[in-house]
Order: sequence, then C-alpha cells, then structure tokens
Amino acid sequence: MKKTISISAAVLVAAVSVFIFSSARSSGSITAANTEIDPAAVESAKPKKTLRAFRSEQELKDYFRQLDDKRKRDLRAAKSEAQATGNAMSATPSAAKESKDSDDSVTNNQHAGVDEGGIVKLHGDHLVILRRGRLFTVKIGDNSLKPIDAVDAFAPGVNPQSDWYDEMLVSGNTVAVIGYSYGRGGTEVNLFDIDELGGLDYRSTYHLRSNDYYSSRNYASRLIGSKLVFYTPMYLGYSSGDPMERFPAVRKWHKGATEKEFERIVPATSIYRAERPVESSYSLALHTVTVCDLASREFSCTATGTLGAPGRVFYVSPTSVYVWTTDWNYGYGNGRRSTSASMLYKMPLDGSAPSAVGVTGSPVDQFSFLESGDQHLNVLVRSDGYGEQMWGSEFAAGDVALFRMPIDSFSDGSLDAPRYRYQELPKPTGYTFQNRFVGDYLLYGTGSGWGAPDTKNTADLIAVNWTNGDVSELRLKHGVDRIEQMGKDAVVVGTNGTDLYFSPIRLGSRPEVKESYARKNASQGELRSHGFFYKPDGNDSGLLGLPIAREGRPGYRHLVEGSAAILFLRNSGLSFNEVGEMESRNTSNADGCRASCVDWYGNARPLFVRNRVFALLGYEIVEGSLGDGRIRETRRINYSPRGNARAGEDE
Repeated sequence: MKKTISISAAVLVAAVSVFIFSSARSSGSITAANTEIDPAAVESAKPKKTLRAFRSEQELKDYFRQLDDKRKRDLRAAKSEAQATGNAMSATPSAAKESKDSDDSVTNNQHAGVDEGGIVKLHGDHLVILRRGRLFTVKIGDNSLKPIDAVDAFAPGVNPQSDWYDEMLVSGNTVAVIGYSYGRGGTEVNLFDIDELGGLDYRSTYHLRSNDYYSSRNYASRLIGSKLVFYTPMYLGYSSGDPMERFPAVRKWHKGATEKEFERIVPATSIYRAERPVESSYSLALHTVTVCDLASREFSCTATGTLGAPGRVFYVSPTSVYVWTTDWNYGYGNGRRSTSASMLYKMPLDGSAPSAVGVTGSPVDQFSFLESGDQHLNVLVRSDGYGEQMWGSEFAAGDVALFRMPIDSFSDGSLDAPRYRYQELPKPTGYTFQNRFVGDYLLYGTGSGWGAPDTKNTADLIAVNWTNGDVSELRLKHGVDRIEQMGKDAVVVGTNGTDLYFSPIRLGSRPEVKESYARKNASQGELRSHGFFYKPDGNDSGLLGLPIAREGRPGYRHLVEGSAAILFLRNSGLSFNEVGEMESRNTSNADGCRASCVDWYGNARPLFVRNRVFALLGYEIVEGSLGDGRIRETRRINYSPRGNARAGEDE
C-alpha cells in the first residue's frame, strides 16, 4: 500500500524491495527485429512510424489469452529446470543503495507552460492551498493577508479515511484536487468552483480506475492550457479473470455509486503495442495517458494506452508524454545474470498514435529527461533502475549514460536505438542520485536523500554539455541533494552532515563552481522540487527561497515534522548573501484531520507574488518586506480550520 510512514532508511529500503519484487519480475530480453535483406521484402520490412492498435475487443482478448498460455509454459519449464538442478527458484532484487515561469506562477515547474500538480496555487487575488484533506483560500489582493474559505477536499458524505489528496491544479474558475482512493477505486478527481472573492463550492467527484500513481519525486498531474493531463499505470499481471475488467474507466461519484457505473475510457482501438513481444512472464502494465477538458463543466476525458513492462518513469513535455518502461529478467543459477529490457514510448497529447523505440537502462526521475529545442530527446539513464513508482527513484544505481535521439526516430517499436545514441558518463560514488537539465548542461551527483545527512566534506558534481558531449567534474564541499535552475545558471544544495550549503554553478563555455553559502546547523526542510523557488529580478540577480530544518534531520522526517523556517538568499552575479528567514511559530496539527493526514507532498513553500514575499509554513503564512538587503516579517496569519488563532499561539 502506498503511504505508510517509514521511520528508518532500512525499513524504507525493505519496502521498496518488496514492491519491486512483487510488481516488476519478468523474464526474457529485448532483441531487434530480424529483417531479411531481400529487395522484394525491403519495403514491407520497414518499421512503421507509430505503434499498432488492436483492431477489436476480440483481438485484445486473444492477445491476453496467448500471454497467459506463455506464462504457464514458462512456469512449467522453470519448475522442471529447478527440479533438475536442485536449485529453488527464489530471488530478491537488491535495492540500489530555460524556461521562465510567468509572474503569476508560484510553482517550481520543470517546463514553462506545463503546470504541475502542487499544494499551493494562485487564483486572481487569492492563494489556494491544499493541506491535510482540505482546501483553503487566503486573500492577498489589496495588500491584504486574510483567510477566506475552507472546505473538505472530498465529496460530501463520503468516508475519506482510506484516501489521499495529494495535488491540486487551478484552471479558470475550477479547482481540481487529485488524489488516490483505496476505498472507492483508484485516482480521484474532486472539482470545485472558486469565485473572485475566494469562495469555494464543491461541484463533483470522478474516479479513474488505476493503480497508485505515487512517486517520491514526480507529480501525477499536469495542466496545459485547460487540459488536465494524467499518467496512470495499471498493473495487469496474469492472474485469473479478465484483465480488461481492470482497464482504466471513469465513474461519476454519487451516494450509493457501484462498480458497475465505471465506464471504460480506453477502447481496444486506443490501446497500442510495439512490434515485438512483451517478454514479461510475471507482470504487464497498461500505461495510460488521460486528457480531460476543464474548460467544460462536464468532466469529459479521452485516453490512450500502451501495453508494456511494469517499471516506469514518465515525463511530460508541452506536446507529449514520454514513458520509459523497464522489465527485469532475473537469472536463476547456472551462471545466469539478471538483465533488463526497456522500451521508450512517446504518447502525443493530441491523441494521435504513440510510437516507441527499444532502449537500455532506466532514467531516475522526470528530471532525467529533456525534450530540447533541436528536436531531440535527451535522457540520463542508469543501468540498474526499476522505475520511479513509490520510492524507486531513490534507489537507482549502476553505470551512467546520456541517451540522445532525434524525436522523429521513434517508430513502431520494432527497432532498438543504436549504441552510438548512448554516451558513457562518469559513475558517481554515493547512493541517492540527483540530476537536472539546465540550459545546455546535464548536471548530476549524489547526496543523502531520505536518509540521515551524510558526513562528507567533498563530492563531485558532473556537468555534461549535451550539445557537444563535453564532460566536466566539479568538486563541491558537500553532497548533492538538490539541483535547481537559477536563470541561465544553476544552484546545488546539499549537506556535509552538519551545515546546509548552497553552491552557485556558472554554466558558460566551461562550467564553474562559485563560492558557496553555508547555513550553519541546518538541513533541508523539504525534499520535493516544489519546495524551492527562484525569482529573478535581472539577468544575473534574484531571490531564492528554501525551507530549512534542524541540523542532521533525516530526509524522511519531512513527512511528520514541519520546516523550521524558510531561508531567503540574494543572488548577485552568483554571489549569495542571506537576507533573512521567516520562521514557523505554530507547529500544531490539531485540526481534526480526517484524510491525507501525512504531508507526502510537503507543507512549506517560498512564495513570490507581485513583488511580495511570503513563507507558507504548515498552517501559517508569513509575509516579509525587503529593505536594506534584509527581509523582515511584517505579519502572519494562521489559516487552520480550527479558527484563526493569534499569531504565535498554538490552537
């Protein structure tokens, strides 16, 4: 099950290992299509530009029946071999230890124009906040800071105890809350109307049948214009019963709603497969991209699906969703080695047919991707990765390479990307891997992640110019726990075990580390990418904010502890100066929480809105003013549902 708090790194590793073992075992390997060099057959042997859809429901049913027969044959063969060699079949996979947003954006998005689901958004003169199963609005227009409204983030009359409300997006006068319901059938979308005064009214709820989308780094939803975009996996396996009964479907919720009210949104003719066998004997996934129109009062959705291996990392560009799937073949004795086979799918957001190519390895997270302006897809891959589901991104390991391929090279999935598309890169020491494309560079390194801060005074940051392949190794005084874009340059945040460092990286013709700023006796208060924000006010200047916590706090504690403060630094030509911090005073969560009572997506954010500076810290919003190079608190509010307690007082 998705969200059970782990209180030690060892428990977390074990949980990820169990998840990977149960959902990603497979056999077989990817091989290139075998084509004849026969003039009469050359034309027919050419790969098509897109994947092939199933022609009918019956063809899809026949396909699943054939896969089930193959699974049974493989199991019988494996059992016979195990009996002959005396080797029991058992294996446990080891857990592997420039775009500028608009002035109205309060989200640290990967792409301008592609808004990511978050915990705080802006609607007119109001902040909209999602926390612990509730929606709140706070007026900031007319130089005010005033709580306006609060409603449950779920439908009236439901029992939300088995539900998680993780992300929120705002389109026009519609607020969409995205969550996962274990009690009612998959991804849940709750729609609310918001007016110009900040009032909230519940509109409707829809359930989208899927498996849990949770990732420790990625976000399940995107908003492009008024189009709400979801990527959702459905692990089909080969258990008894009709796998088509578990296909993505939508149901409008009402009191007394039943399973029979789900209506499939992915017909057989919208499900695609690559022109090579899916060599997975133990698990199969339907990877679905769903696009819903929020400009309409009705929740109308279309969906496209591809059948592939269960391990996945997905990335959303302004035009497509890319899904990198990975399947594992575990060796069982006789000198066999475990190997992985991967496929990369390109799923256009306009609903046209997907395309694919055979690939090697696995990306770490969505930040491993860049669809660049020269019409190439650039992806950092590691040889030992299982995908990003749950905490998979935290345990990627193995060799490192940069995969770079023209976007128009995708086809019907019958071919593998050639070897020259991979550039071997230095393998960093350490465990938790961070990576990010910034400008013409790919940056990566290792840090502490969800575990206790590593005590190390040196670490390497690798900088790869993806336009020409040049590689530089930069020495830092700390680990790499966060890599962020800062105008045309970058900043790397990490700890040496005691202090929290901010290192500016100049990304010119040769990358260069500039002098670091060290915040003594501190650690990161947030691990999510949205916890950071940089607001430029010139070509080489701006203000950045990041939640901080006490010295030595393990990363996982962000789930159960709020951040102590938000630290603000002034960037002046890649020279950092502290302008101050705004601290939390009320850490009480005595709010009568009924759902989503763990802040899996964080609870602290720096907010830069219309030349004003705010710190969101749990149930507090603190405003500060900048003057003489310092930030000073001017006021604060408590917007919790138990009434607006006076500043600094617990409820």
